[in-house]
Amino acid sequence: MPRARSRYAPDRGLTGRMVTTMFLIGLLYVVFVGVLIAVLRGSWPIILIITGGLFIAQFWFSDRIAAYGMGAREVTPEQAPELHGTIDRICALADMPKPKVAIAESDVPNAFATGRSEKTALVCATTGLLRRLEPEELEGVLAHEMSHVAHRDVAVMTIASFLGVLAGVITRIALWGGFARSRPGNDPAGILLLLIPLISAVVYAISFLLTRLLSRYRELSADRAAAVLTGRPSALASALTKVSGQMARIPTEDLRKAEPYNAFYFMPAFSAKESLGRLFSSHPTLEQRLDQLSRISADLSR
Repeated sequence: MPRARSRYAPDRGLTGRMVTTMFLIGLLYVVFVGVLIAVLRGSWPIILIITGGLFIAQFWFSDRIAAYGMGAREVTPEQAPELHGTIDRICALADMPKPKVAIAESDVPNAFATGRSEKTALVCATTGLLRRLEPEELEGVLAHEMSHVAHRDVAVMTIASFLGVLAGVITRIALWGGFARSRPGNDPAGILLLLIPLISAVVYAISFLLTRLLSRYRELSADRAAAVLTGRPSALASALTKVSGQMARIPTEDLRKAEPYNAFYFMPAFSAKESLGRLFSSHPTLEQRLDQLSRISADLSR
């Protein structure tokens, strides 16, 4: 939930989706751990310790790991005066505490925010983005990222993605390690163990779809909140168009390196063209985002 003192427009639709996603992910998590305990009866203390430890590690360290993986380097106002100045203006507009400010050395034009709360938040822009955008366009992009911090959806996405990560790890262990290799094929226990990869794969698929649905909505929500806060939806639309166009000029190798972090980025490294691909996309299409900003601009002009 956003802090009451933030001037970012509250989004009940986003709040409702975050609560629903967390409830369903939590229910799925309980069922998943229960199945593991039922199948591996003698190992339940180990299962609880491992899953609990992974959850705590995911919650406390995932934002720092993600920031490190994306090459974020914290900078001072002296090192990046324009970037700090833009963040300062947004914080004044939104009445929010200032997050850590970072730059990532990458030609991929993008930005992202991480952090469990406003106190631990970090907002980062790549050198490629800073080089390509005009000041008002940069303000729109950073206001978008600050909206993620204000609405706390970064923390929710971090927690929601945990179960998918856990299920994916267990699926790989089961397939590569062979849980049931040492048991006869007609042994009921061996048959139960064979179900673990299947159950893990189903859990992974469900959690993946839930987080993708939430991710697409939160991007539209951040666009809306940033446009209303700054009063310049056209600047954000211009930034979206420019960044999308520049992505096609970035070497594929650089885009591949950025692709694992698409859910964090302002603009995905690769955009799905097919309808099925859009179902699994972490972001809405450029057309959807521009259409929404056009409507907001029309509303503000009235």
